[in-house]
Amino acid sequence: MDRLLSILNNIGVPYAYDHFAEGEAPDPPFLCYLLPESDNFSADGKVYHKFTEVRLELYTDFKDPEAEQNVEDVLDAAGIFYNKSETWIDSEKLYEVLYAFEMPTEGDSAGKTGNEMKEAGNVYKEK
Repeated sequence: MDRLLSILNNIGVPYAYDHFAEGEAPDPPFLCYLLPESDNFSADGKVYHKFTEVRLELYTDFKDPEAEQNVEDVLDAAGIFYNKSETWIDSEKLYEVLYAFEMPTEGDSAGKTGNEMKEAGNVYKEK
């Protein structure tokens, strides 16, 4: 988890786990990240290596290739293999660019809830 948070900090835009509280979302661009499931590797009937799926959602109010390139540069520099997709969310009037990838699970913080993540300081706001 520390590695993921370091990557998010290097992107340099506000982020939160899952979502920002109602009325607290910053102006775009901003990121939300989720850890929706695991894809563990087994050996001898046990979990041998733990991996978690990461969904990194970039929200912009217009098609923003520069913001996308910034995210991709940071992921590339970190050696992250990702898949990318994009959608327009009409009800929010925002573009969502989704980066999906897997990371090894580190420590016990990967399973925390959104509130626990926020209390632990895992919400970045521009200074």
